[in-house]
Amino acid sequence: MSNEFVVANFKHVADGLQEGQFAVGERRNAASLDDLEPMYRELLDRKITVTMAVIGPDGRPGLTPMWFDHENDKILVNTASHRPKCGWIRKNPQITILVVNPDNPYHWVSIKCTVENELHEDGPDGARVTAQLNRIWRKYTGDEGDYGLRDPAIDEKRVLFECRIDRIATFGKP
Repeated sequence: MSNEFVVANFKHVADGLQEGQFAVGERRNAASLDDLEPMYRELLDRKITVTMAVIGPDGRPGLTPMWFDHENDKILVNTASHRPKCGWIRKNPQITILVVNPDNPYHWVSIKCTVENELHEDGPDGARVTAQLNRIWRKYTGDEGDYGLRDPAIDEKRVLFECRIDRIATFGKP
């Protein structure tokens, strides 16, 4: 069972100008991603490169374009274990992900989440880490094979961060 989280729906101008536009118009609790309005929920399953923000060593957000995945109301972040952002996430396990509709930048979902679990490809849950990586590879590239971007100079291992959703903000219409 997932934790409840808050969904803040911003007032948008898709239907014209309004008083208080671009401010939060409504807040409500949700227990699942399925509780999102369909026009926002559908963005989460599209093949959209999202932007992930983590706090870097200088205290500023580090932004990374990445493939997006979720499962059982958890946000999944899969990265190579040798990359600096892996350490940044461990040091400050709060992540924000922005999913922007590529057909309309005024239609988006922002997800604030916290790492709950870290799985290692070379650990007991390694098969799950690899399977998730291969699944998003196939979704985003259309290639039916296994993930094809491992660094050939090293024995690259992956880490899968499972994240609890803390808060979601939504804006606009498709």
